[in-house]
Amino acid sequence: TTASVMGDNRVTYRRRLPYNTRSNSRRVHKTPGGKLVVLYTKKAGKVPKCGDCGNELYGIKAARPGDLAKMSKRMKTVTRAYGGSRCAGCVRNRVVRAFLIEEQKIVKAVLKHQATVKK
Repeated sequence: TTASVMGDNRVTYRRRLPYNTRSNSRRVHKTPGGKLVVLYTKKAGKVPKCGDCGNELYGIKAARPGDLAKMSKRMKTVTRAYGGSRCAGCVRNRVVRAFLIEEQKIVKAVLKHQATVKK
């Protein structure tokens, strides 16, 4: 028969969870002995997002929380103010906004001083 020549390509779960859930994801792997076995895959990690604009942050590894705990600091941040929390564009906008606010305060103080001098 063709079944005995082709071999059996069915596999069974190796763990007790019998449902096709996200945590029970798996792939089929052929061993060197020609046997088909189930290998359980880990969930894919996500790249952190910018807290202001929501874009993905560059230079930071995508990982699951448990893996992040084991990673070194340089893999989780970038060496910049707000590195690992905000993207470069948003940091630039914050710096410019703070500068303009300070400039506005100086202009207001100068105008107030000029008004007192005229009186």
